[in-house]
Amino acid sequence: MRRKPVLVNFLLWVLVLFLLVEGSPAAQYLDIDRLVTQFNPEVRRMMLEGRVPSMTIALVFGTRIAWIGSFGYSNLWAQTPAVPSTVYLIGSTFKTMSMFALLQQMEQGKFKLDDRVNDYLAEFKIEGENPSQPVSFRHLLTHTSGLPADFGPHSVWGSSVPLPLKVYLPRILKLRNPPLTKVVYSNPAYTLIAYLIEKFSGVPYKKYIQENIFDPTEMKDTAFAPRPDMEERMAIPYLIDLKTGRHKPAVRLKANVWPAGIVYGTVIDQANWLIANLNRGVFKEHRFIREDTFQEIMTRQYDQFAGPISDGWLNETTGYGLTWWISQRKGDTFFAHSGSVSGYTAFLAGNLNERTGFAALTNGHRLHKHLFRLAVVALDLLEACREDQD
Repeated sequence: MRRKPVLVNFLLWVLVLFLLVEGSPAAQYLDIDRLVTQFNPEVRRMMLEGRVPSMTIALVFGTRIAWIGSFGYSNLWAQTPAVPSTVYLIGSTFKTMSMFALLQQMEQGKFKLDDRVNDYLAEFKIEGENPSQPVSFRHLLTHTSGLPADFGPHSVWGSSVPLPLKVYLPRILKLRNPPLTKVVYSNPAYTLIAYLIEKFSGVPYKKYIQENIFDPTEMKDTAFAPRPDMEERMAIPYLIDLKTGRHKPAVRLKANVWPAGIVYGTVIDQANWLIANLNRGVFKEHRFIREDTFQEIMTRQYDQFAGPISDGWLNETTGYGLTWWISQRKGDTFFAHSGSVSGYTAFLAGNLNERTGFAALTNGHRLHKHLFRLAVVALDLLEACREDQD
């Protein structure tokens, strides 16, 4: 790799680090030099092992971004270095935001978690339901509804487009098994959640999310459809060519299940969302949900499905809270969620007790296990590098 882009990348990182950390209360209680010295080699090792084209990372401490870094190239052909403002697909990490939006409607008395979802559907119904085993809102938010896994890809540059929700949902809302039989990761369940948010609020789904999630969290560079200035900063998605062993650009995709995670953003915005969760549903002075609702979100819902999720996060205590993966480790509660669409992998993780968090966005494919390991290292270092407040 050429030295000049790497130097530029480093200088940009130093500038952003200064702007974000200088004067922050978090900076007073973290040994940033020690953190960076120990963490950077771990990042480099992970990128080599995972063959990661580029990655942006933010570490959160309390109510602030404590450290932010960017590594590698967002465009391998042009040798464009990643920077903190590089835009990636955030994938299913967005589901946690949609969940908050739905629960805001619950707090307004529109439904209860254990209500039958079909009672709130008029234009279509979930098909194949046994009335004695109804699909509830809690089932939708824990992937235990019995609804199928689906994606419905469309090339961004192709002639086809995602189906309207009112057309797609009646075609896909057919139970494959009764609720609580097993965990099946269901994007259609979260597509239905988008429809329900719109129905309950009376506001178009994208507008509701913008006004009630993105705006109050100051997520200025997160969008369903990237603005032109976001597109200019967008990382190219990459796969590994099985024949040559080299990176090759992936096809950019839309999907019928777009509310389940076809959303673009930056690691700075992802860190803001972590802050809102680490501070129990509050970002700065804005409260998204009540404390009792937040406690329910961060509680493992079904003990019978406990165990490592996805490619191995975190341990035998892991299970779904409401959308977030919830785990116990060394007496602390951890929450996490990944995001993955062809050529992109994202990950968010936080230690609720220590109020520390890890956010990462990449333009590499299926990097879950690598990001999982790096997140644990980061969260442990954040705890170890905490300075004595006395």
